[in-house]
Amino acid sequence: MFLGIEIGGTKLQLGLGHGDGHILALWRGTVNPAAGGEGIREQIVRAVPELLAKANTDRTHLKGAGIGFGGPTDDRSNTVIKSHQIEGWDGFPLADWVSDLVGVPAVLCNDADVAGLAEALFGAGKGLSPIFYITVGTGVGGGLIIDGQIYRGVGRGAAEIGHLRVPYFTSERGDHILTVEDLASGAGIEAQAAISERFGQDYSEGMRKHCPGGPISAKAIAAAAIEGEESALHILDEARAALAEGICHVIALLCPQRIVIGGGVSLIGEDLFFTPLRELVADTVFPPFAGLTDIVPAVLGEEVVVHGALALARQKFVG
Repeated sequence: MFLGIEIGGTKLQLGLGHGDGHILALWRGTVNPAAGGEGIREQIVRAVPELLAKANTDRTHLKGAGIGFGGPTDDRSNTVIKSHQIEGWDGFPLADWVSDLVGVPAVLCNDADVAGLAEALFGAGKGLSPIFYITVGTGVGGGLIIDGQIYRGVGRGAAEIGHLRVPYFTSERGDHILTVEDLASGAGIEAQAAISERFGQDYSEGMRKHCPGGPISAKAIAAAAIEGEESALHILDEARAALAEGICHVIALLCPQRIVIGGGVSLIGEDLFFTPLRELVADTVFPPFAGLTDIVPAVLGEEVVVHGALALARQKFVG
């Protein structure tokens, strides 16, 4: 049995399983960003015995641990490079720390890579290769899975579609080279709504009624778009266009058999997200590769990183 850990900017999950697509027990918590990395580590220390008790087992049955971390990681040293959301992680030897905590070897990888592994082995990419996974949530991450193995370049990651640069123009901001993440992520969509609101209340009224206090949320934008509100539809148009541009680059470089997209923004649904995204890609993709890559929703839900972390541990420590 293995321990799988997901450490994100807002979510912490621990699971037990055999790395075969089934989770035997799950512990879920909410991250407090103000507490930093140390606060998350304290949560993990408390969560491990609770999880083992929930599964009616103990640490002697563990063979290894896998960790999906929300930021870049270094394969050689098994350390965190950086978290872009939480302080206190830079250069931290996370795999060694987990290994000392639970008494078994641990392996560390970026959470999008790990999620991609899960979808390739057990989810929407099962039986296909190569699989390119994209998570569109607070940020935009990617993972390339070839024959059931994560492609990690020279050992610090690869497939970072969110950091591809795309041209962008608005009258109020002028010409900019922004990234896919700047425009297509949940945070990027919310930033565009804040800019829209500066044009005046009438322009953002349809979004604001779904979010009466504080900044306009991505959920409020999606709700307004479903109702046909013009400014919300425009913001989603820009987000999809940026993501489609990134996907066309991915297809030109890698031509994967399938692209699997997960994350909160993808939950906007078929009509507002997947169908128009596929149409944009079909219109602009490198013509010789047209029709070779399909684009589908992820299927493993909120536990996808835990599934992947368990599978990674199984690959590393069993073979």
